Amino acid sequence: MDKKIFTATGRRKSSVAQVRMTPGTGKITINGKDVNEYMPFETLVMDLKQPLVATNNENTFDITINVKGGGFSGQTGAIRLGITRALLEFDANTDPTSEDSYRKILKSQGFVKRDPRVKERKKYGLKKARRAPQFSKR
Repeated sequence: MDKKIFTATGRRKSSVAQVRMTPGTGKITINGKDVNEYMPFETLVMDLKQPLVATNNENTFDITINVKGGGFSGQTGAIRLGITRALLEFDANTDPTSEDSYRKILKSQGFVKRDPRVKERKKYGLKKARRAPQFSKR
């Protein structure tokens, strides 16, 4: 078994995605289902495939993903970061300063950085994190 497996973890909001990338034909499986069956909107599928499109690898790798937590948008962001990190692991031997390195391509499009925004906690005396109860003059 000489197939190389590239693994990475991506996080976004409260979602965590574990990505396994192997050389193949471009099949993407999320939690045992096909990507188009799992994701309800085509825009989300396009969003998670962006790193593959940017590096011309749409039909190069079979990707298996386990994702949990959050909603579809957060899961999509976590998967995209996981795919990006797996691609960087695949391209680790290339000089990062060269023009055709995956790191330079993906970083210029903003895929390498994790989005740190998470939901703010609810405070006591308020209805939500910042929403105060309605003021009543009388």
